[in-house]
Amino acid sequence: MGENQDFAVSLQDSKAAYVLSNVAEVVERILTFVPTKSLLRIASVCRLWRNCARRVLRTQQQLTWVSACGPSNTEVHALCSILAEEVEKVFLLPNKVLAMVDCEAFTGQAYCYRESKAKKSRHSPDTVEELNLLFPKGCDIMGIATPGIVLTPSGSCSGPPQEYQEGEAGFAIMFPTMEGVHIKPFHFCKKSISPTALKEAGLVDNPDLRVVLMFVYEAYKSGGARFLTQILEPLAKSKALIAGGLVESVFSPPRHCCSQGAYGVVGLALSGPKVQGASVLLDQDVSNPKAAEATIRRLKAAKIPERNTLGFMFACVGRGQNYYNNQTNVEADAFHKVFPNTPLFGLFGNGEIGCDRIIKDDYTLCDTDTDSLQHEYTTVMTLVHLG
Repeated sequence: MGENQDFAVSLQDSKAAYVLSNVAEVVERILTFVPTKSLLRIASVCRLWRNCARRVLRTQQQLTWVSACGPSNTEVHALCSILAEEVEKVFLLPNKVLAMVDCEAFTGQAYCYRESKAKKSRHSPDTVEELNLLFPKGCDIMGIATPGIVLTPSGSCSGPPQEYQEGEAGFAIMFPTMEGVHIKPFHFCKKSISPTALKEAGLVDNPDLRVVLMFVYEAYKSGGARFLTQILEPLAKSKALIAGGLVESVFSPPRHCCSQGAYGVVGLALSGPKVQGASVLLDQDVSNPKAAEATIRRLKAAKIPERNTLGFMFACVGRGQNYYNNQTNVEADAFHKVFPNTPLFGLFGNGEIGCDRIIKDDYTLCDTDTDSLQHEYTTVMTLVHLG
């Protein structure tokens, strides 16, 4: 009886081995349940598995993100402390990463353990290098430190977004390579900006440009305002949606063209037929939850699909809880009420970039100019769809 059982088990094992070695449809179906990092390791087993893994990778077009909040138990920022583990679980191959952290916890003196040589600042070159090692070679990482963070918790598009004007918080949005979507990072300082550089970055003379997310650092320095105008003037003439803010610092990509403390701008230029965008401006008159919701609801006119859509909130540090009579999370809650299945991310910064731009079917946009793109004590609420 025992011999018969052993024979039956052996026969079943041989059948399973045959299927996993020869039936591509079964292998491919199984591999859809495997996180991407493990999938890349599996691809080295044999030719069949490699081909199946490649086909699965091409289907992974869904955006994903990792968020973190609360004090970290380690020397590194809360986001960095969980990122290595969480990246192992994602179901896409990151091609671009947009990471934001609060500047106080990331660069603050309270976290510069100078008294111990074994410990290091959270904003040390080693920390940035460790971040780069988490993602595939060739993946562009944009890292921004800003006074406050807006994030949606990891795991679900329908999770309620949270505003963090104080405390440790951060997020990393991972963009895969997507058909019909081209995301090009850019970085300029006063030494590198020129009409040719803007054209090479896809910011001018690019009929496919749809959305520009931009983040200006050290803008308060002498010449910073003129530099910002130099960037915004050609963009204001385009049909692209422009949104972003003035942030504290940029920790990735590294600065090779300008000195530490010099002003500059980083961002993402999003082009392609599958990219859509819309934005509204919550100006200084919007100071209660009802008005905030009514303004955000105007984004519905753009009729942007929910799938693969992100919300971005770029708010002034002067708004938030103090602006709404000590009510917390007003604007993030209003967005979630209007768009319950769209994750929201963003920042509290030292100035806002954007305007009312609702993109219609015929791609007609409201008129704008350089001055109307720069604001204070406002919030720019944006939807970006990536096919």
